[in-house]
Amino acid sequence: MISPPHDAELLSAGGLVVEWTGAFGEPVVTISLNRPQTRNSQSVETWRGLRHIGEVLPAETRIVIVRGDGGTFSSGLDRSAFDPAAAFSLSSMAALPDDVLSARISEFQSGFVWLSDNPSLISIAAVDGAAVGAGFQLALACDLRMATPAARFSMREASLGLVPDLTGTHPLVRLIGYSRALEICATSRWVTADEAHRWGLVNSVSNDLLGETAALVAHLLDLAPATLRETKALLQSAQELTPADQRIHEREAQVRLIKGTFGST
Repeated sequence: MISPPHDAELLSAGGLVVEWTGAFGEPVVTISLNRPQTRNSQSVETWRGLRHIGEVLPAETRIVIVRGDGGTFSSGLDRSAFDPAAAFSLSSMAALPDDVLSARISEFQSGFVWLSDNPSLISIAAVDGAAVGAGFQLALACDLRMATPAARFSMREASLGLVPDLTGTHPLVRLIGYSRALEICATSRWVTADEAHRWGLVNSVSNDLLGETAALVAHLLDLAPATLRETKALLQSAQELTPADQRIHEREAQVRLIKGTFGST
C-alpha cells in the first residue's frame, strides 16, 4: 500500500503514529497513540488527527488496528482541558453558543465514527493497560476488541460532571446491556479484562496481544473483500431492523454475492 498524502504535523500534534504500509504484508493500517508522557491522553488534535486519517485512508484498506504505546491504551481526555488558561479548555467550550458547542462536539465525534461506519473495513482495538474515558470510547468505536490480562476499562466522565460523548454509549449498551452500562458509567469503576471478556466487551484476552491480533487479521483477510463487506453491513443492520426487514437485507446481500462470485463473466 502506498502512503497517501497526509498531514504529518497534525498527526504529530495529536500524538498519533500511523503505519501506512500495513502489517502482515496486507492492506492493514495501524494507528498508535504515542504520548507516553501523558499515558496516551487525547486532545482536540488527537480527534482531528483521527478524523484526518479516516479522510485520507486508501480505498483498498481492509483492516485498521488501533493501539497505544507504552503499556497504556489511552488515559482519556488530556488534563489540560481542565485548565482555563489552556488553548483548549472546557471553560472556553462552555462560553460558546449551544449550537456552536454542539457542532464542535460533532466534529470531535467524526474522528471515531468512521472506524465502524465504513463497511469496507474492519477496525480492531488492541488494548493493553488502561482505556479510560475517551480511550474506552475509542476502543468501543472499533468493530472488534482484543485485550491483554492487564487491560482495564473505565468510563470516568460522570465523575467529572460530564457524559460520554465520543460515540461510546450506543456500542456499550449494545454489547453489555443497559443495566451494566449504567452501572459502569455512573460509578466510573474499573472493568477488568476478565469481566470485559465474560460480558462480551472484548473478543479475546491473551498475553500475546500481537500474535492474537495477527491471527485474527489473517482470518479476516482470507475472506473476499465483498463477503466481509456484506457480512459487516448485514450484522450492523440486524441491530436496528425488524426481523422481516432484516430478512430482506439478507436476501439482497446474498443476491449480490451470488451474482458477483458465481455469475458468468
